[in-house]
Amino acid sequence: QVQLVESGGGLVQAGDSLRLSCAVSGRSFNRDTMAWFRQAPGKRREFVAAISWSRTNTKYADSVKGRFTISRDSAKNTVHLQMNSLKTEDTAVYYCAADPRNGFSVYVASYDYWGQGTQVTVSS
Repeated sequence: QVQLVESGGGLVQAGDSLRLSCAVSGRSFNRDTMAWFRQAPGKRREFVAAISWSRTNTKYADSVKGRFTISRDSAKNTVHLQMNSLKTEDTAVYYCAADPRNGFSVYVASYDYWGQGTQVTVSS
């Protein structure tokens, strides 16, 4: 059974940092593009960051560029999202996702596997 399990969310103040983790199991994700998306209440799920299977390519939404860093540890089958200088508008449920076609896409529909999400709340 394929599973993606996110952790590391929580309640923080603006300016603080958080590190999200996604543990994957059930199949090898070493050739997949891995990504983070987020969804705020009443809004559509949106792209945050992606990393290619080779780890040489990363991509970020303009809203998080320079503040967030995505990384992966293929040996441990984990993906991380380091979030610095958090803002209230970063409040959302954050989802880990995997694309076995390694499309390096920003679109929700490109990703076959999803975690259950972890809540990040940033207070002012």
